[in-house]
Amino acid sequence: MMELRNIAIIAHVDHGKTTLVDELLKQSGAFRDGQQVAERALDSNDLERERGITILAKATSVEWKGTRINIVDTPGHADFGGEVERILSMVDGVVLLVDAAEGPMPQTKFVTSKALALGLRPIVVLNKVDKPDAEPDRALDECFDLFANLGADDDQLDFPALYASGRSGWADAELDGPRENLHALLDLVVEHVPAPRQADAGGAPFRMLATTLGADPFIGRILTGRIESGSVSAGDTVKALSRNGTRLEQFRVTKVLAFRGLSQVAIERGSAGDIVTLAGMSRATVADTICAPEVETPLPAQPIDPPTITVTFGINDSPLAGRDGKKVQSRVIRERLLKEAESNVAIHVSETPGGDAFEVAGRGELQMGVLIENMRREGFELSVSRPQVLFRHENGQRLEPVEEVTIDVDDEFSGAVIEKLTGTRRGELAEMKPAGAGKTRIVAHVPSRGLIGYHGEFLTDTRGTGVLNRVFHDWAPHKGPIPGRRAGVLISMENGTSVAYAIFNLEDRGRFFIGAQEPVYQGMIIGEHSRDNDLEVNPLKGKKLTNVRASGSDEAVRLTPPVRMSLEEAIAYVDNDELVEVTPNAIRLRKRFLDPHERKRQARAAS
Repeated sequence: MMELRNIAIIAHVDHGKTTLVDELLKQSGAFRDGQQVAERALDSNDLERERGITILAKATSVEWKGTRINIVDTPGHADFGGEVERILSMVDGVVLLVDAAEGPMPQTKFVTSKALALGLRPIVVLNKVDKPDAEPDRALDECFDLFANLGADDDQLDFPALYASGRSGWADAELDGPRENLHALLDLVVEHVPAPRQADAGGAPFRMLATTLGADPFIGRILTGRIESGSVSAGDTVKALSRNGTRLEQFRVTKVLAFRGLSQVAIERGSAGDIVTLAGMSRATVADTICAPEVETPLPAQPIDPPTITVTFGINDSPLAGRDGKKVQSRVIRERLLKEAESNVAIHVSETPGGDAFEVAGRGELQMGVLIENMRREGFELSVSRPQVLFRHENGQRLEPVEEVTIDVDDEFSGAVIEKLTGTRRGELAEMKPAGAGKTRIVAHVPSRGLIGYHGEFLTDTRGTGVLNRVFHDWAPHKGPIPGRRAGVLISMENGTSVAYAIFNLEDRGRFFIGAQEPVYQGMIIGEHSRDNDLEVNPLKGKKLTNVRASGSDEAVRLTPPVRMSLEEAIAYVDNDELVEVTPNAIRLRKRFLDPHERKRQARAAS
């Protein structure tokens, strides 16, 4: 048998992780000469390519000097941390990739704490050392401080470090090395990462913990995981156990697949330590144990951090419903959400008391935005509420999630940022230091409630130059009321198609979210009011025509370009009595449609 090494690559968003994996595949001979390979080959999802982030963890493998190295590319954003928490149970070592200019960032800290808690020994790679603002020595010191703060033991603190440029395809032990290739990194992985535990030395039965769920159009449901003990071949009869030991099903393995380069190939037999994919099950899912029939005890599954926000998904009941999408019924939406919750253990789905809407709990706005974006591309129409923070109650005290916010901002804007975070949004300043090149790094602990809808304000306050990163920090006592959006909205009072003349005459009332010749309906939010109250306006009102002409009266109308919100911006913008209407071709905002009795009840409550 070939020697095995299983590693995960950990990095913050945009620190060059997927590009480095591309170069490892090329230099290890995973591609044949002249083979056309797309850039960022592991980011196969359309959304991943568009946004430049890794959303789903993916495995690949390379052969190096007689050793097979299984590499897992993990997501870089904490909203998708549920993927990382499961994946770390499959590997025996981690490569921590750090931008030499930025140093360790919040998401790096989040995932590294999970890896260190499992006893994994890290390899630190300082990437992008050829950038003009790179400070590799400072970044290396920050990595050591980070490990020490996270409670690393002496073996983990004695980590090897390499200097690299993933885009240029080189890594060296010294900063002024030859800068030719990535052989030093591959050699270090083979030398530093321990081989998988061979638990089948005494003839132990087959056991495997399922960590990712997928579907193949030809072989159906598939589960991927690392074989902890024994071996498995196509045709073997195995069973699935839930986390608490309940037997779910017994099935025959129809295929055993292993990662070879970018593809999966069928193999005759999978052995202990290898990462394989099995087919043939109908009910088994993530965190279940696939094992031989005689095994009675499931493998311990890594605990998943609980969700911190919840969003309500419902059917689209606006007058424009059903014009774009084909999947509009609550039954179809329910099936899709339950399917998502099955493969992504960081998401929880529950039905509201009426049964016509669904509460989806997750890690953050980005995770929810990606789920909704995938659904609209699949032809769904939805209405989505404003995110609500989940609270805990312990010892009679109400606790709320607090996030660690790390901000890099030009010195001139730091005052405005600190005032917003520590004032109205109830945050606490933890650290503030110069970051070089006229920038300041601010670290603050802010309630999750205070960060909903803040990103747009932050970009305005910093003229688009600031960078904000956030990650779950801890649960803390409730911080008291936090004011919501200050501005009111402009609401359409008619159904029809918007008219340029009407919008032109209403522009002094605020900024608009729609342009001319767009469908509108009664209750639809078409703009932001310049004051703090809501205002109903008529965007259909055309110019009164007469048979008298006057000089200058028929000049062309010039409209200010409308503000077009992205999906995440729209979800964060709406207030508690508003919804986001999502269709394959449009994102609209609207007031909740209430029946007359509910409207009267709310009016009485407000008075």
